[in-house]
Amino acid sequence: MHTMWKGSISFGLVNIPIKLHAATEDKDIKLRTLHNKCHAPIKYEKVCSVCEEEVKPENIVKAYEYTKGKFVLLDQEELEKLAKENEDKAVEIIDFVKMEEIDPIYFNHSYYMSPNDGGSKAYSLLRKALEETQKVGLAKIMIRSKEQLAVIRVYDNTLIMETIHYPDEVRKTGDVPNVPTDDKVTKKELETAILLIDQLTTEFQPEKYTDEYRTALLELIESKRQGKETVTAEAKEPAASNVTDLMAALQASIDRTKPKKAAVTKKKTTVKVKKEA
Repeated sequence: MHTMWKGSISFGLVNIPIKLHAATEDKDIKLRTLHNKCHAPIKYEKVCSVCEEEVKPENIVKAYEYTKGKFVLLDQEELEKLAKENEDKAVEIIDFVKMEEIDPIYFNHSYYMSPNDGGSKAYSLLRKALEETQKVGLAKIMIRSKEQLAVIRVYDNTLIMETIHYPDEVRKTGDVPNVPTDDKVTKKELETAILLIDQLTTEFQPEKYTDEYRTALLELIESKRQGKETVTAEAKEPAASNVTDLMAALQASIDRTKPKKAAVTKKKTTVKVKKEA
């Protein structure tokens, strides 16, 4: 499993060297966009909105737009230094809370935690302590140049870190339009709804749920592939090499600067014959 972060977690005087591994994976089917004329993939280029010319990576800078059309430039070295200062800090568990006190809306990404060299005993100690107290740890960690608030808990005998949103990142429910304030339902309607919920209540078994759309799309793609319903992008004509271009330019220059040959006009000579008397 790929290691995406290395560091240490501490609680009190206990320090645990750890590695983070992505706990989930995106299984969306990536579809390419092609030109319908030649079936070649379409490129997306970075183009300046004013100059209307393609901008190379080395000419791109980061900035914060503090008001429409006005920016504060941020130097790449400044950003890297700031991120480095925070990444070098050990991740400290600042509080322990009950899991049920955190609403699911706060949860973001999940990462498995494995002990790094020499960290197995401390890892086991934290895992056991969390299980016994039925608590989760709250910590701050720097991941991908962003300081994240995180929950550390036990999942299937493995420590897992769940990054969670800060309160100001969760939008207010009061901003949701058209939410009714009063419950205008009859007692009979409520009893019927509760009965339906009771009949559909079961034990959560995640393996019984599948992505039916993804399965159907994969089947469609495979059937088309088997039926030879495929296309191949047209080959791009090779561009003339710089050497050829240079030689052509040199030859054109030589031809343009050649002195023009003067036109030679032959004079017709007339010989006069003098008559004798």
